[in-house]
Amino acid sequence: MPTPQIQQQLAFLYEIDKLKYIFRKTKLINNADRFENDAEHSWHLCVMAMVLQEHAHEPIELLRVIKMLLLHDIVEIDAGDTFFFDPARPPQQSEAEEAAAERIFGLLPAAQKAEFRGLWMEFEAGTSAEAKYAKAIDRIEPVFQNLSNGGGTWKQYQVPLSVILKKLSVIAQGAPLLWEFTQNSIKTALANGQISVGSEPNKV
Repeated sequence: MPTPQIQQQLAFLYEIDKLKYIFRKTKLINNADRFENDAEHSWHLCVMAMVLQEHAHEPIELLRVIKMLLLHDIVEIDAGDTFFFDPARPPQQSEAEEAAAERIFGLLPAAQKAEFRGLWMEFEAGTSAEAKYAKAIDRIEPVFQNLSNGGGTWKQYQVPLSVILKKLSVIAQGAPLLWEFTQNSIKTALANGQISVGSEPNKV
């Protein structure tokens, strides 16, 4: 018979399979037909973090970054995904994510719960070198996706340039060279009519 610890670990592993059914508000690169799910997103971010590590602003522990990227969206199993570029993020979203973190990580044995929940909180706080880099990687993926799809959901929902720049500016803290690349790419997209200059974004 499996030990209580293994039973707890398996319960967690079964639960996080639900991440494959949580669809984000951005679509796959060069594919305007299908939205990305959270499991695909987390996998892609981990590979990006490995490939782009040299561009981190500070020395980082890559394994810690990968752990954060694998865990950061697990709360969306309960709380759901919100459109990152919506300036009016529901005020109750943070509370929903906190409750989700407590429930889902609470399926694990106490030591692993503390470690995983701590990594999730570190990512959310965004103050450590690893969290800054992880957040930079998290923010730049939708840039690739939207630009490859002619503006993607930025254009679909008429997200203004000011909102895009404000939401993406955290990239500068974790990877300044990637922020420079992002700004140049956005300037090109703006010139090509893929981004709105102003006005309020449409509702998702």
